[in-house]
Amino acid sequence: MARTLTLSFSCPDTSGIVAGVSAFVAGHQGWITEASQHTETELGRFFMRVEIRAESLDFPAAEFAARFAPLAAKFGMDWKVSDSAQPRRVVLLCSKQEHCLYDLLARHVAQDFPFVVPCVISNHENHRKVVEAHGIPFHYVPVTPENKHAAYRQMEQLFRDAQADLIVLARYMQVLDEAMCRDFAGKIINIHHSFLPSFAGAKPYHQAHRRGVKLIGATCHFVTPDLDEGPIVEQDVIRIDHSDSPDDMAHLGKDIEKVVLARGLRAVVEDRVLLAGNKTVIFR
Repeated sequence: MARTLTLSFSCPDTSGIVAGVSAFVAGHQGWITEASQHTETELGRFFMRVEIRAESLDFPAAEFAARFAPLAAKFGMDWKVSDSAQPRRVVLLCSKQEHCLYDLLARHVAQDFPFVVPCVISNHENHRKVVEAHGIPFHYVPVTPENKHAAYRQMEQLFRDAQADLIVLARYMQVLDEAMCRDFAGKIINIHHSFLPSFAGAKPYHQAHRRGVKLIGATCHFVTPDLDEGPIVEQDVIRIDHSDSPDDMAHLGKDIEKVVLARGLRAVVEDRVLLAGNKTVIFR
């Protein structure tokens, strides 16, 4: 696969943005392989994602950011550029439930999409053997009401030591503290069943069964200090009927959670997700 640079940004909406970016790339002999754009009228902001063949440029790929910076400053861009030769480093957090963790480990091995798992962190020891069998370091960080602050500061250090680009809560059943949400804003994604807030708390599938719901689903979102209210990255649903027991619903719910989390992670590591206030712009 050809090496690409992905430029993604948002900025105040005005004329000349696309022309400026295209002229910059073309002026350096660059070959654009994919481009998407969108204007959020309510916010007055313009969003764009551009893929460029790295070898087509007349300068080394490592110089792209420095050379593009003056144009970014001209339009007031909130921007980044990523290199396909440097896959995102994704730290996985898990608790006792295994379905999302195992699914992402399998996708990592198969390179279903490009990402690296430098380590897995858990508040339980259950999955150590499976993780270490994949050659991935496993860190056990217990979290109790008495040690939460110290545990989260330890986890933050592990993130930094791992040079994490992204943190994924693969059914990690602890609420991260405000400091962690703030320090890693835009870098943590989570998955939960889509009953929230209608069926929050214990045994949501039993609650849903009693109400006779016909759809169950899952939501992948960025983590913010407001529990389960961060910008949404991905969602999906599946139909159920009266014949499905709470256990059936839980099994189906696990399936949809795995798929939605993987889709969300893929979109983020491919720089297809741009934050727009408390919403997201996602280029397919």
